[in-house]
Amino acid sequence: MPAIIASRALDIQPSWKSELSQCISSVSELLHCLQLNPEQLSVSQRATEDFPLKVPRPFIERMEVGNPNDPLLRQVLPVTQETEPAVGYSPDPLDEIQHNPIPGVVHKYDNRLLLIVSPNCAINCRYCFRRHFPHQENRQSKQQWQQALTYIRVHQEINEVIFSGGDPLAANDNFLGWLTEQIANIPHIKRLRIHTRLPVVIPSRIDDAFLGWATGTRLLPIVVLHINHANEIDTAVQQMVQRLLGEGMLVLNQTVLLKSINDRSAILAELSEALYDTGVIPYYLHLLDPVAGASHFDIAGQQATQIYGQLQKQLPGFLVPKLVREIPGEKSKTLMAQNSNQSDISG
Repeated sequence: MPAIIASRALDIQPSWKSELSQCISSVSELLHCLQLNPEQLSVSQRATEDFPLKVPRPFIERMEVGNPNDPLLRQVLPVTQETEPAVGYSPDPLDEIQHNPIPGVVHKYDNRLLLIVSPNCAINCRYCFRRHFPHQENRQSKQQWQQALTYIRVHQEINEVIFSGGDPLAANDNFLGWLTEQIANIPHIKRLRIHTRLPVVIPSRIDDAFLGWATGTRLLPIVVLHINHANEIDTAVQQMVQRLLGEGMLVLNQTVLLKSINDRSAILAELSEALYDTGVIPYYLHLLDPVAGASHFDIAGQQATQIYGQLQKQLPGFLVPKLVREIPGEKSKTLMAQNSNQSDISG
């Protein structure tokens, strides 16, 4: 189990905003917290100029002190490989700019669309496929959001809206509540999906204010978390998920297959078991989107399918996420392997 590097007073529950404001943005401070020597790692300050370091302290507390290969540390530490050019890796690997018809909207699939609700994240994952996305160009006021709402009203084939970002839960609850109410007033929208990593890295984000607007309309709310390793799930995360489940929400998880972090079937099996024990359904296992700066995380498709085949042998079908790749221009995610156990619920 990861060592706890700092303890919190049991009678003080910090708000998510205060924890967000206390994120570590200094490489030297991060390494000092973990008692690591920079010479042990190929750390690159230059990489932070393009994509800053940002890590919440609750997430750091789950890292193992003195371990330069900690799987949570590897996800956030800027390294020299990020600055090296790699063929086939681009700033916009999913061609999202072509599907950004108006500010705030990404519409790639027929019956659902993404709203870029917030340009900010609580954590800067080094493999993020939107690390180069023009978030500032998609920042809007309530008045400007009316254009996006009109777009949704006109496109009656859309029945699901996805809050994305950045991280949508980095936005203010008053704004999120207003936007959710506006969407609920559009008759052909049935579901609100919230794609977020913030409650994983700062579990206190799931508070009464969030639950109020997320469950306060006729829309069916679905929360899709982003967890890549079982070590990310601690008691606070478990309690956070229980709050979501207690309100009747469906809670799913997406994982990215990452070299030297979770690229073994045993690690992925442990993650699926930990997710299910927490009440979260394993949903997708993504191959890395080839974004510039993240080539050192990539795994060849053939190796990925081999890992996946091993995973299928270790788990019942309901614990095996779908292995997918997102291909620009396609109208759905592409399955990279068939889950032969998918129908075996008792397996």
